[in-house]
Formats: sequence, structure tokens, C-alpha cells
Amino acid sequence: MKIRVGVIFGGRSVEHEVSVISALQAMQNLDGAKYEATAIYLTKDNDLYVGDNIGNIEAYKDIPALLKSSQRVIPVKENGHYLLAAYPHRTFGMKPVELDVILPVVHGTNVEDGTLMGYLKTWGIPFAGCDVTAAAVGMDKYIMKTVFMDNDIPVLPCRRYTTKDYKDIDIMISDIEDRFGYPVIIKPVNSGSSVGISVAHDRDGLVKSLDSAYTFANVILAEHAIMELQEINCSVLGDMDEAEASLCEEPYHSDEILSYEDKYISGGKTSKTGGASKGMASVSRTIPAPISDEMTEKIQNLAVRAFRCLGCNGVVRFDFMIDKSNGKLYLNEINTIPGSLSFYLWEPTGLSYGKLLDRLIDHAIKRRRDEDRVTFSFETNILNQSSLKGLKGSKGGKV
Repeated sequence: MKIRVGVIFGGRSVEHEVSVISALQAMQNLDGAKYEATAIYLTKDNDLYVGDNIGNIEAYKDIPALLKSSQRVIPVKENGHYLLAAYPHRTFGMKPVELDVILPVVHGTNVEDGTLMGYLKTWGIPFAGCDVTAAAVGMDKYIMKTVFMDNDIPVLPCRRYTTKDYKDIDIMISDIEDRFGYPVIIKPVNSGSSVGISVAHDRDGLVKSLDSAYTFANVILAEHAIMELQEINCSVLGDMDEAEASLCEEPYHSDEILSYEDKYISGGKTSKTGGASKGMASVSRTIPAPISDEMTEKIQNLAVRAFRCLGCNGVVRFDFMIDKSNGKLYLNEINTIPGSLSFYLWEPTGLSYGKLLDRLIDHAIKRRRDEDRVTFSFETNILNQSSLKGLKGSKGGKV
């Protein structure tokens, strides 16, 4: 019997469109002999839809028309079965879609940050990838840095600023200048795909960078910008019991940082399958990265340590920075659901995209078995005590 996999994507995120590309790319590589796949589109209003065209990338050129021809659904658990039922319910409507596991392919705030994982966990269905805690910590760059620093994983020092700080921008700018000088990099604390990230070389540039970052987040980070920078990425696949690192890559970019355009537009405007971007798979890169064997091993070991430190699951990507002026290595950030699921870092090792997806689903099912061994409740009669007799409902009054 085939495993029924729901591939969920989209969401209220600035990386919404990237998620659509990554997810439909993944669906094309699921083994049809093993899996019965259902595409599940999460709109920017957080509504779920299924339908014949939800898995068709061309249909997303006109999303209102796509939704009109599709069916909105809600998750239901019934007698141990996980269902997507039509909403609103109709007596002669769509037959519920039954699922065994969810493969989330979402990117960015409000989805990848643990929000969707909490929703799936509450529903109860097994899902691939990081759990709520790892996803939330991985998305918040400030918390992520503090956890890594506490575990002796090298990261650049940073300073966190909120919208309250932004109201007195002169004091904020002086603090950034005193702490970091120039050049300084400004980034939203919880965005991905380089959205809202820029480098400032002087005070005027800093004002522009702050304005840009606060457009996408209420909390931002400032840190020293490495100018003689070599960026190296490495993926890790596994769980808390067993994890392994991929080959390393060096991505190339057209500006001081790897931008959204570098990642998703300039390198992959068209594809063989109908004109859609290939997502992160289209970025110009060198695999394996042109670094020494010693540096490669150091990065791979740090990546696995960081993976275990956060309690990750599935496939993630770690982005590292080498300061070529002094040879120092820093972990920049984690992508808990990387663009294109980083399949391009695994294929050269002999692990095809299809096999990578097999591993993700296997880990999801294994985690569920492990969780089922843990007791989350115990028998108690706390609600059947005489001390509760004086309590009344919310309308009544006495407490």
C-alpha cells in the first residue's frame, strides 16, 4: 500500500512564491511507486486548498482563478485517521482526502518558524523536518546565535533592535556605529532568502538599510560586515540519532550579499518544464567548494554539531562565512527548510532527490514511533474533588 503524503506549501510569508517552486519541484521527484502525493496549497490568508491544478506551477500565474477551481479544506482527525475535509461541508461534496504524513515545504516567517509545525503537531499527523522548537530557534537569528555561542559554535557578535529603538533612530545609529563601525550589515531577525538584508558603508546608507529591514520585521539585527567574504554552505541530513553532512558549496552573487535575485531570478528564469524558476537549484555555485580539505572537514563537523545542538530533523542547510582577511570561520545561519531542499548538495554524493525525500519521510515516521513511546498524560481525578464544588462557569461568577 502506498504512503499517502501531503505536500504543503505557501503561507503568509515573503517567501510564498519560493515555497511554491520548491514544493512542486519536490512533488515531481517523489517516487510514484511508493507514494500517493497530494499537493496542499496554503494561501497568504492561511486557507488550505486541494484540487487538480494545485500541483500545476502554471496555474499560479492566476491565483484567484486557481482557487476558484479548487476546494478549500480543513484538517480533521477521525478514529485515528488524518483527513482533509471539504469546507464548507456539503452532503454531496468532495470525498475527504486521507493522509499518512505531511511533507512541509515552506519558507520564511509564519510558516517555517515553527508556526506550521505547531499546527501539524496539534492535528497529530506525522510530519517531516524540524519540530516546533528547532524551527522557531532556527528562524530567529538572535536566539539562534545565543544558542550557538553557548555551545562554542563560532558566530559573529550582533546587536538586536526593536521598533521602539527605531523611534529614536539617532540614538540607535550612534549605538550601531559605536559597536560595529562601518561597514555594517542590517537584517530582519526572522526573514529568509536575503529579504530586507543590506550592507551600509556610512550613516546615510545605514538609515536606508534600517528603513528596508524594518519594512519586513519588527526586530532587526546589526553585525559587522565581512568584506573579504567567502560564503560556504553545507547541508545536514538525519535526526538526533544519526546525522551526516553533504558536500560543501560556494554560491556566487552579484553584490555584497547573496540576494533574493541571485537565489531565485537571475540564475533560473526558465526551466525545461515550462518557464518556472528552479529555485535555489538555479544559483551559480561551485560544488565541491574551492576550499582546503581541512576547512571542508571543519565546516562539515560544525554543521553536524549545530544540527544536533538545535535538535534538528530531516534536511537543513547551514550557511558559513570565511573572513579571508584572517581565515576565521563563522556560522551565519541555518535554513531549517532550505530552498529546493538542498537536493543539489546531495546528488553529487550519489543520493538522488527521490532518495532524499525517502529519507525525510522515513525520519518523520521514525520520530512518530519514538514520540509514541513517551507518556504525555496520566490518570488523575483532579476534576473530581470536593474542593471544586464552589466553582461556577464563566457566566456565573464564583471562583
